[in-house]
Amino acid sequence: MVKALLVLEDGRVFQGVAFGHIGSTTGEAVFQTGMSGYQETLTDPSYHRQIVVMTAPHIGNTGMNSTDEESRRIWVSGFVVRENSPIVSNWRAETSLDAQLKSQQVVGISEVDTRAITRHLRDKGAMKAGIFSGEAAMQDPNVLIDIVKNTDSMQGLDLSEAVTTEQPYVIAAEGDARFKVVALDLGIKSMTPQLMAERGIEVRVVPSSISLEEFNALEMDGFFVSNGPGDPATATHAIALVQQALKQKIPFFGICFGNQILGRALGFDTYKLKFGHRGINQPVKDLLTGKVEITSHNHGFAVKAPLDEISESLYGRVQVSHICLNDNVVEGLMCLDVPAFSVQYHPEAAAGPHDSAYLFDRFTTMMEQHAKTK
Repeated sequence: MVKALLVLEDGRVFQGVAFGHIGSTTGEAVFQTGMSGYQETLTDPSYHRQIVVMTAPHIGNTGMNSTDEESRRIWVSGFVVRENSPIVSNWRAETSLDAQLKSQQVVGISEVDTRAITRHLRDKGAMKAGIFSGEAAMQDPNVLIDIVKNTDSMQGLDLSEAVTTEQPYVIAAEGDARFKVVALDLGIKSMTPQLMAERGIEVRVVPSSISLEEFNALEMDGFFVSNGPGDPATATHAIALVQQALKQKIPFFGICFGNQILGRALGFDTYKLKFGHRGINQPVKDLLTGKVEITSHNHGFAVKAPLDEISESLYGRVQVSHICLNDNVVEGLMCLDVPAFSVQYHPEAAAGPHDSAYLFDRFTTMMEQHAKTK
């Protein structure tokens, strides 16, 4: 067994056993409460520059396969688990978690008390951290704490350029194409355009750097902005693109980071949550229907908007459409004078839950209604 240390910026140090790549890594320590879907978590670009602590005690049981990957690579900076399963038991598995982490040089630590780590992060908040294994773990802990303290904070980081696609690409509609949607890739997951394609939508995924001129030249029935990492306050270009779509009254749908981008485009502020929402069991109430959905989340920032009144925005009236029942955080926005809405959670949710998949139907209906008014 190879020694590994998880070092937090406030001086807490947890000793465990190394797995995956042997070496060192730093990032923001966050916890994820999903009981399943660790492969989707690892390959979610929204986790770029973060060290993810899994609260489920046994990870790796079902191995890794290429079909369930949400993007082209693993994005987490480091991976923390209570127990890394030495046995892979799934007929779809192509390799083990340990082997995949090694192949992509992702540093992991196991045999640590993830319950204690999670409780600490809930109490003190998400914070800078580092995993040090092998020779790196033999250094003076005070030196390692200084290394962690000197890393960048997530607040103020613009990370979209690191995770976006380099070239545009198209996901063809299944069956006859009913609509064409432009999807701004700020860290998009593969299941998102797939669910739109299943509804007869041709999806053109474009890089975050697409110019305003290139954007205006594209033929589209709708505009979609994806999830992604970083501080929404830094995403000025994406905000400008959304504002352009709102001016033209192009039907708009945003999820997660896209919800925060819409909020800022409308004139609201965003702020950093203490420890964020990450997992597949977050209760959200749809204020428009009164229904409660169990939803998938991965965000550390949120929109600051009034919950109980209609606001006047830069583009007409807007209201909060969804709230988190755990803490009343804004989970969705609905524009009343332009065709635009967004949610803070993940309706594409792989590996689940699927309570919110209807939102893609809502987007389709919005485009249908907009087409009739042209």
